[in-house]
Amino acid sequence: MRGRSIGTAVAAVSAFVAAAHVVPAATWLAGPRRTWLPALAGAGRPDHVALTFDDGPDPRSTPAFLAALDELGVRSTFFVLGEQALCHRELSREIVRRGHELAVHGWTHDRPWRPAPAREVRRLARAAHAVAEVSGTAPDWYRPPYGILTGDRLLAARRTGLRPVLWTAWGRDWTARATAGSVAATVLPDLRGGGTVVLHDTDRHAQPGCWQAALAALPLLVGACRAAGLTVGPLREHGIARPAPGGGGAAVADPWPGDGGVVR
Repeated sequence: MRGRSIGTAVAAVSAFVAAAHVVPAATWLAGPRRTWLPALAGAGRPDHVALTFDDGPDPRSTPAFLAALDELGVRSTFFVLGEQALCHRELSREIVRRGHELAVHGWTHDRPWRPAPAREVRRLARAAHAVAEVSGTAPDWYRPPYGILTGDRLLAARRTGLRPVLWTAWGRDWTARATAGSVAATVLPDLRGGGTVVLHDTDRHAQPGCWQAALAALPLLVGACRAAGLTVGPLREHGIARPAPGGGGAAVADPWPGDGGVVR
């Protein structure tokens, strides 16, 4: 009987640990995230759209995005991998010199299959240190690879002093069939004032060459925002509400003004 009780207790603890690891990852679902956790979704000022890029820096493609953003007169936030930021230090510094913001996407682009809290804290701290080293400024933001914010990653962000932020609109620009038109058609129906858009400035973790679709879509997206009277910029200018004390991430105020500022 005692052995059975111990086994039951071990099973209960294991189930609790697994739930604590997996349940926060439900924030990947866009609808619930935008409704209940607007700060995590990246909801900000109703007259502003935050433009963000994941997975770089990549010397094969990131310079083309920097040139395009210069031409459009837009600054953005680049969520970089710590390993890549150190491998391409000069490119990372060039992103900052061009007026863009560096944020943390993790050390490498891995999937968090099993709970490993100590490992996640160590790797995220290493990535944050790498971003601070190349940019000269401590980063503010963290977006986990694949947008999967497990309990381990949430704990690591808190321990590292980073604010997790995901997105309100994406372009599905990582697929082999992505085109400028498909990226724009995917982003625009979900894009409102206060929204955060995620694209990718590299194909390192996606289909070869797919970054060209995101690059070609930039003038379409920026043009649509400006036609709707919205400015486009980095997260540091986006005005995301601070989580309420003890509120588990709930925003102090909901910055989504109904359907105002919808980009069609």
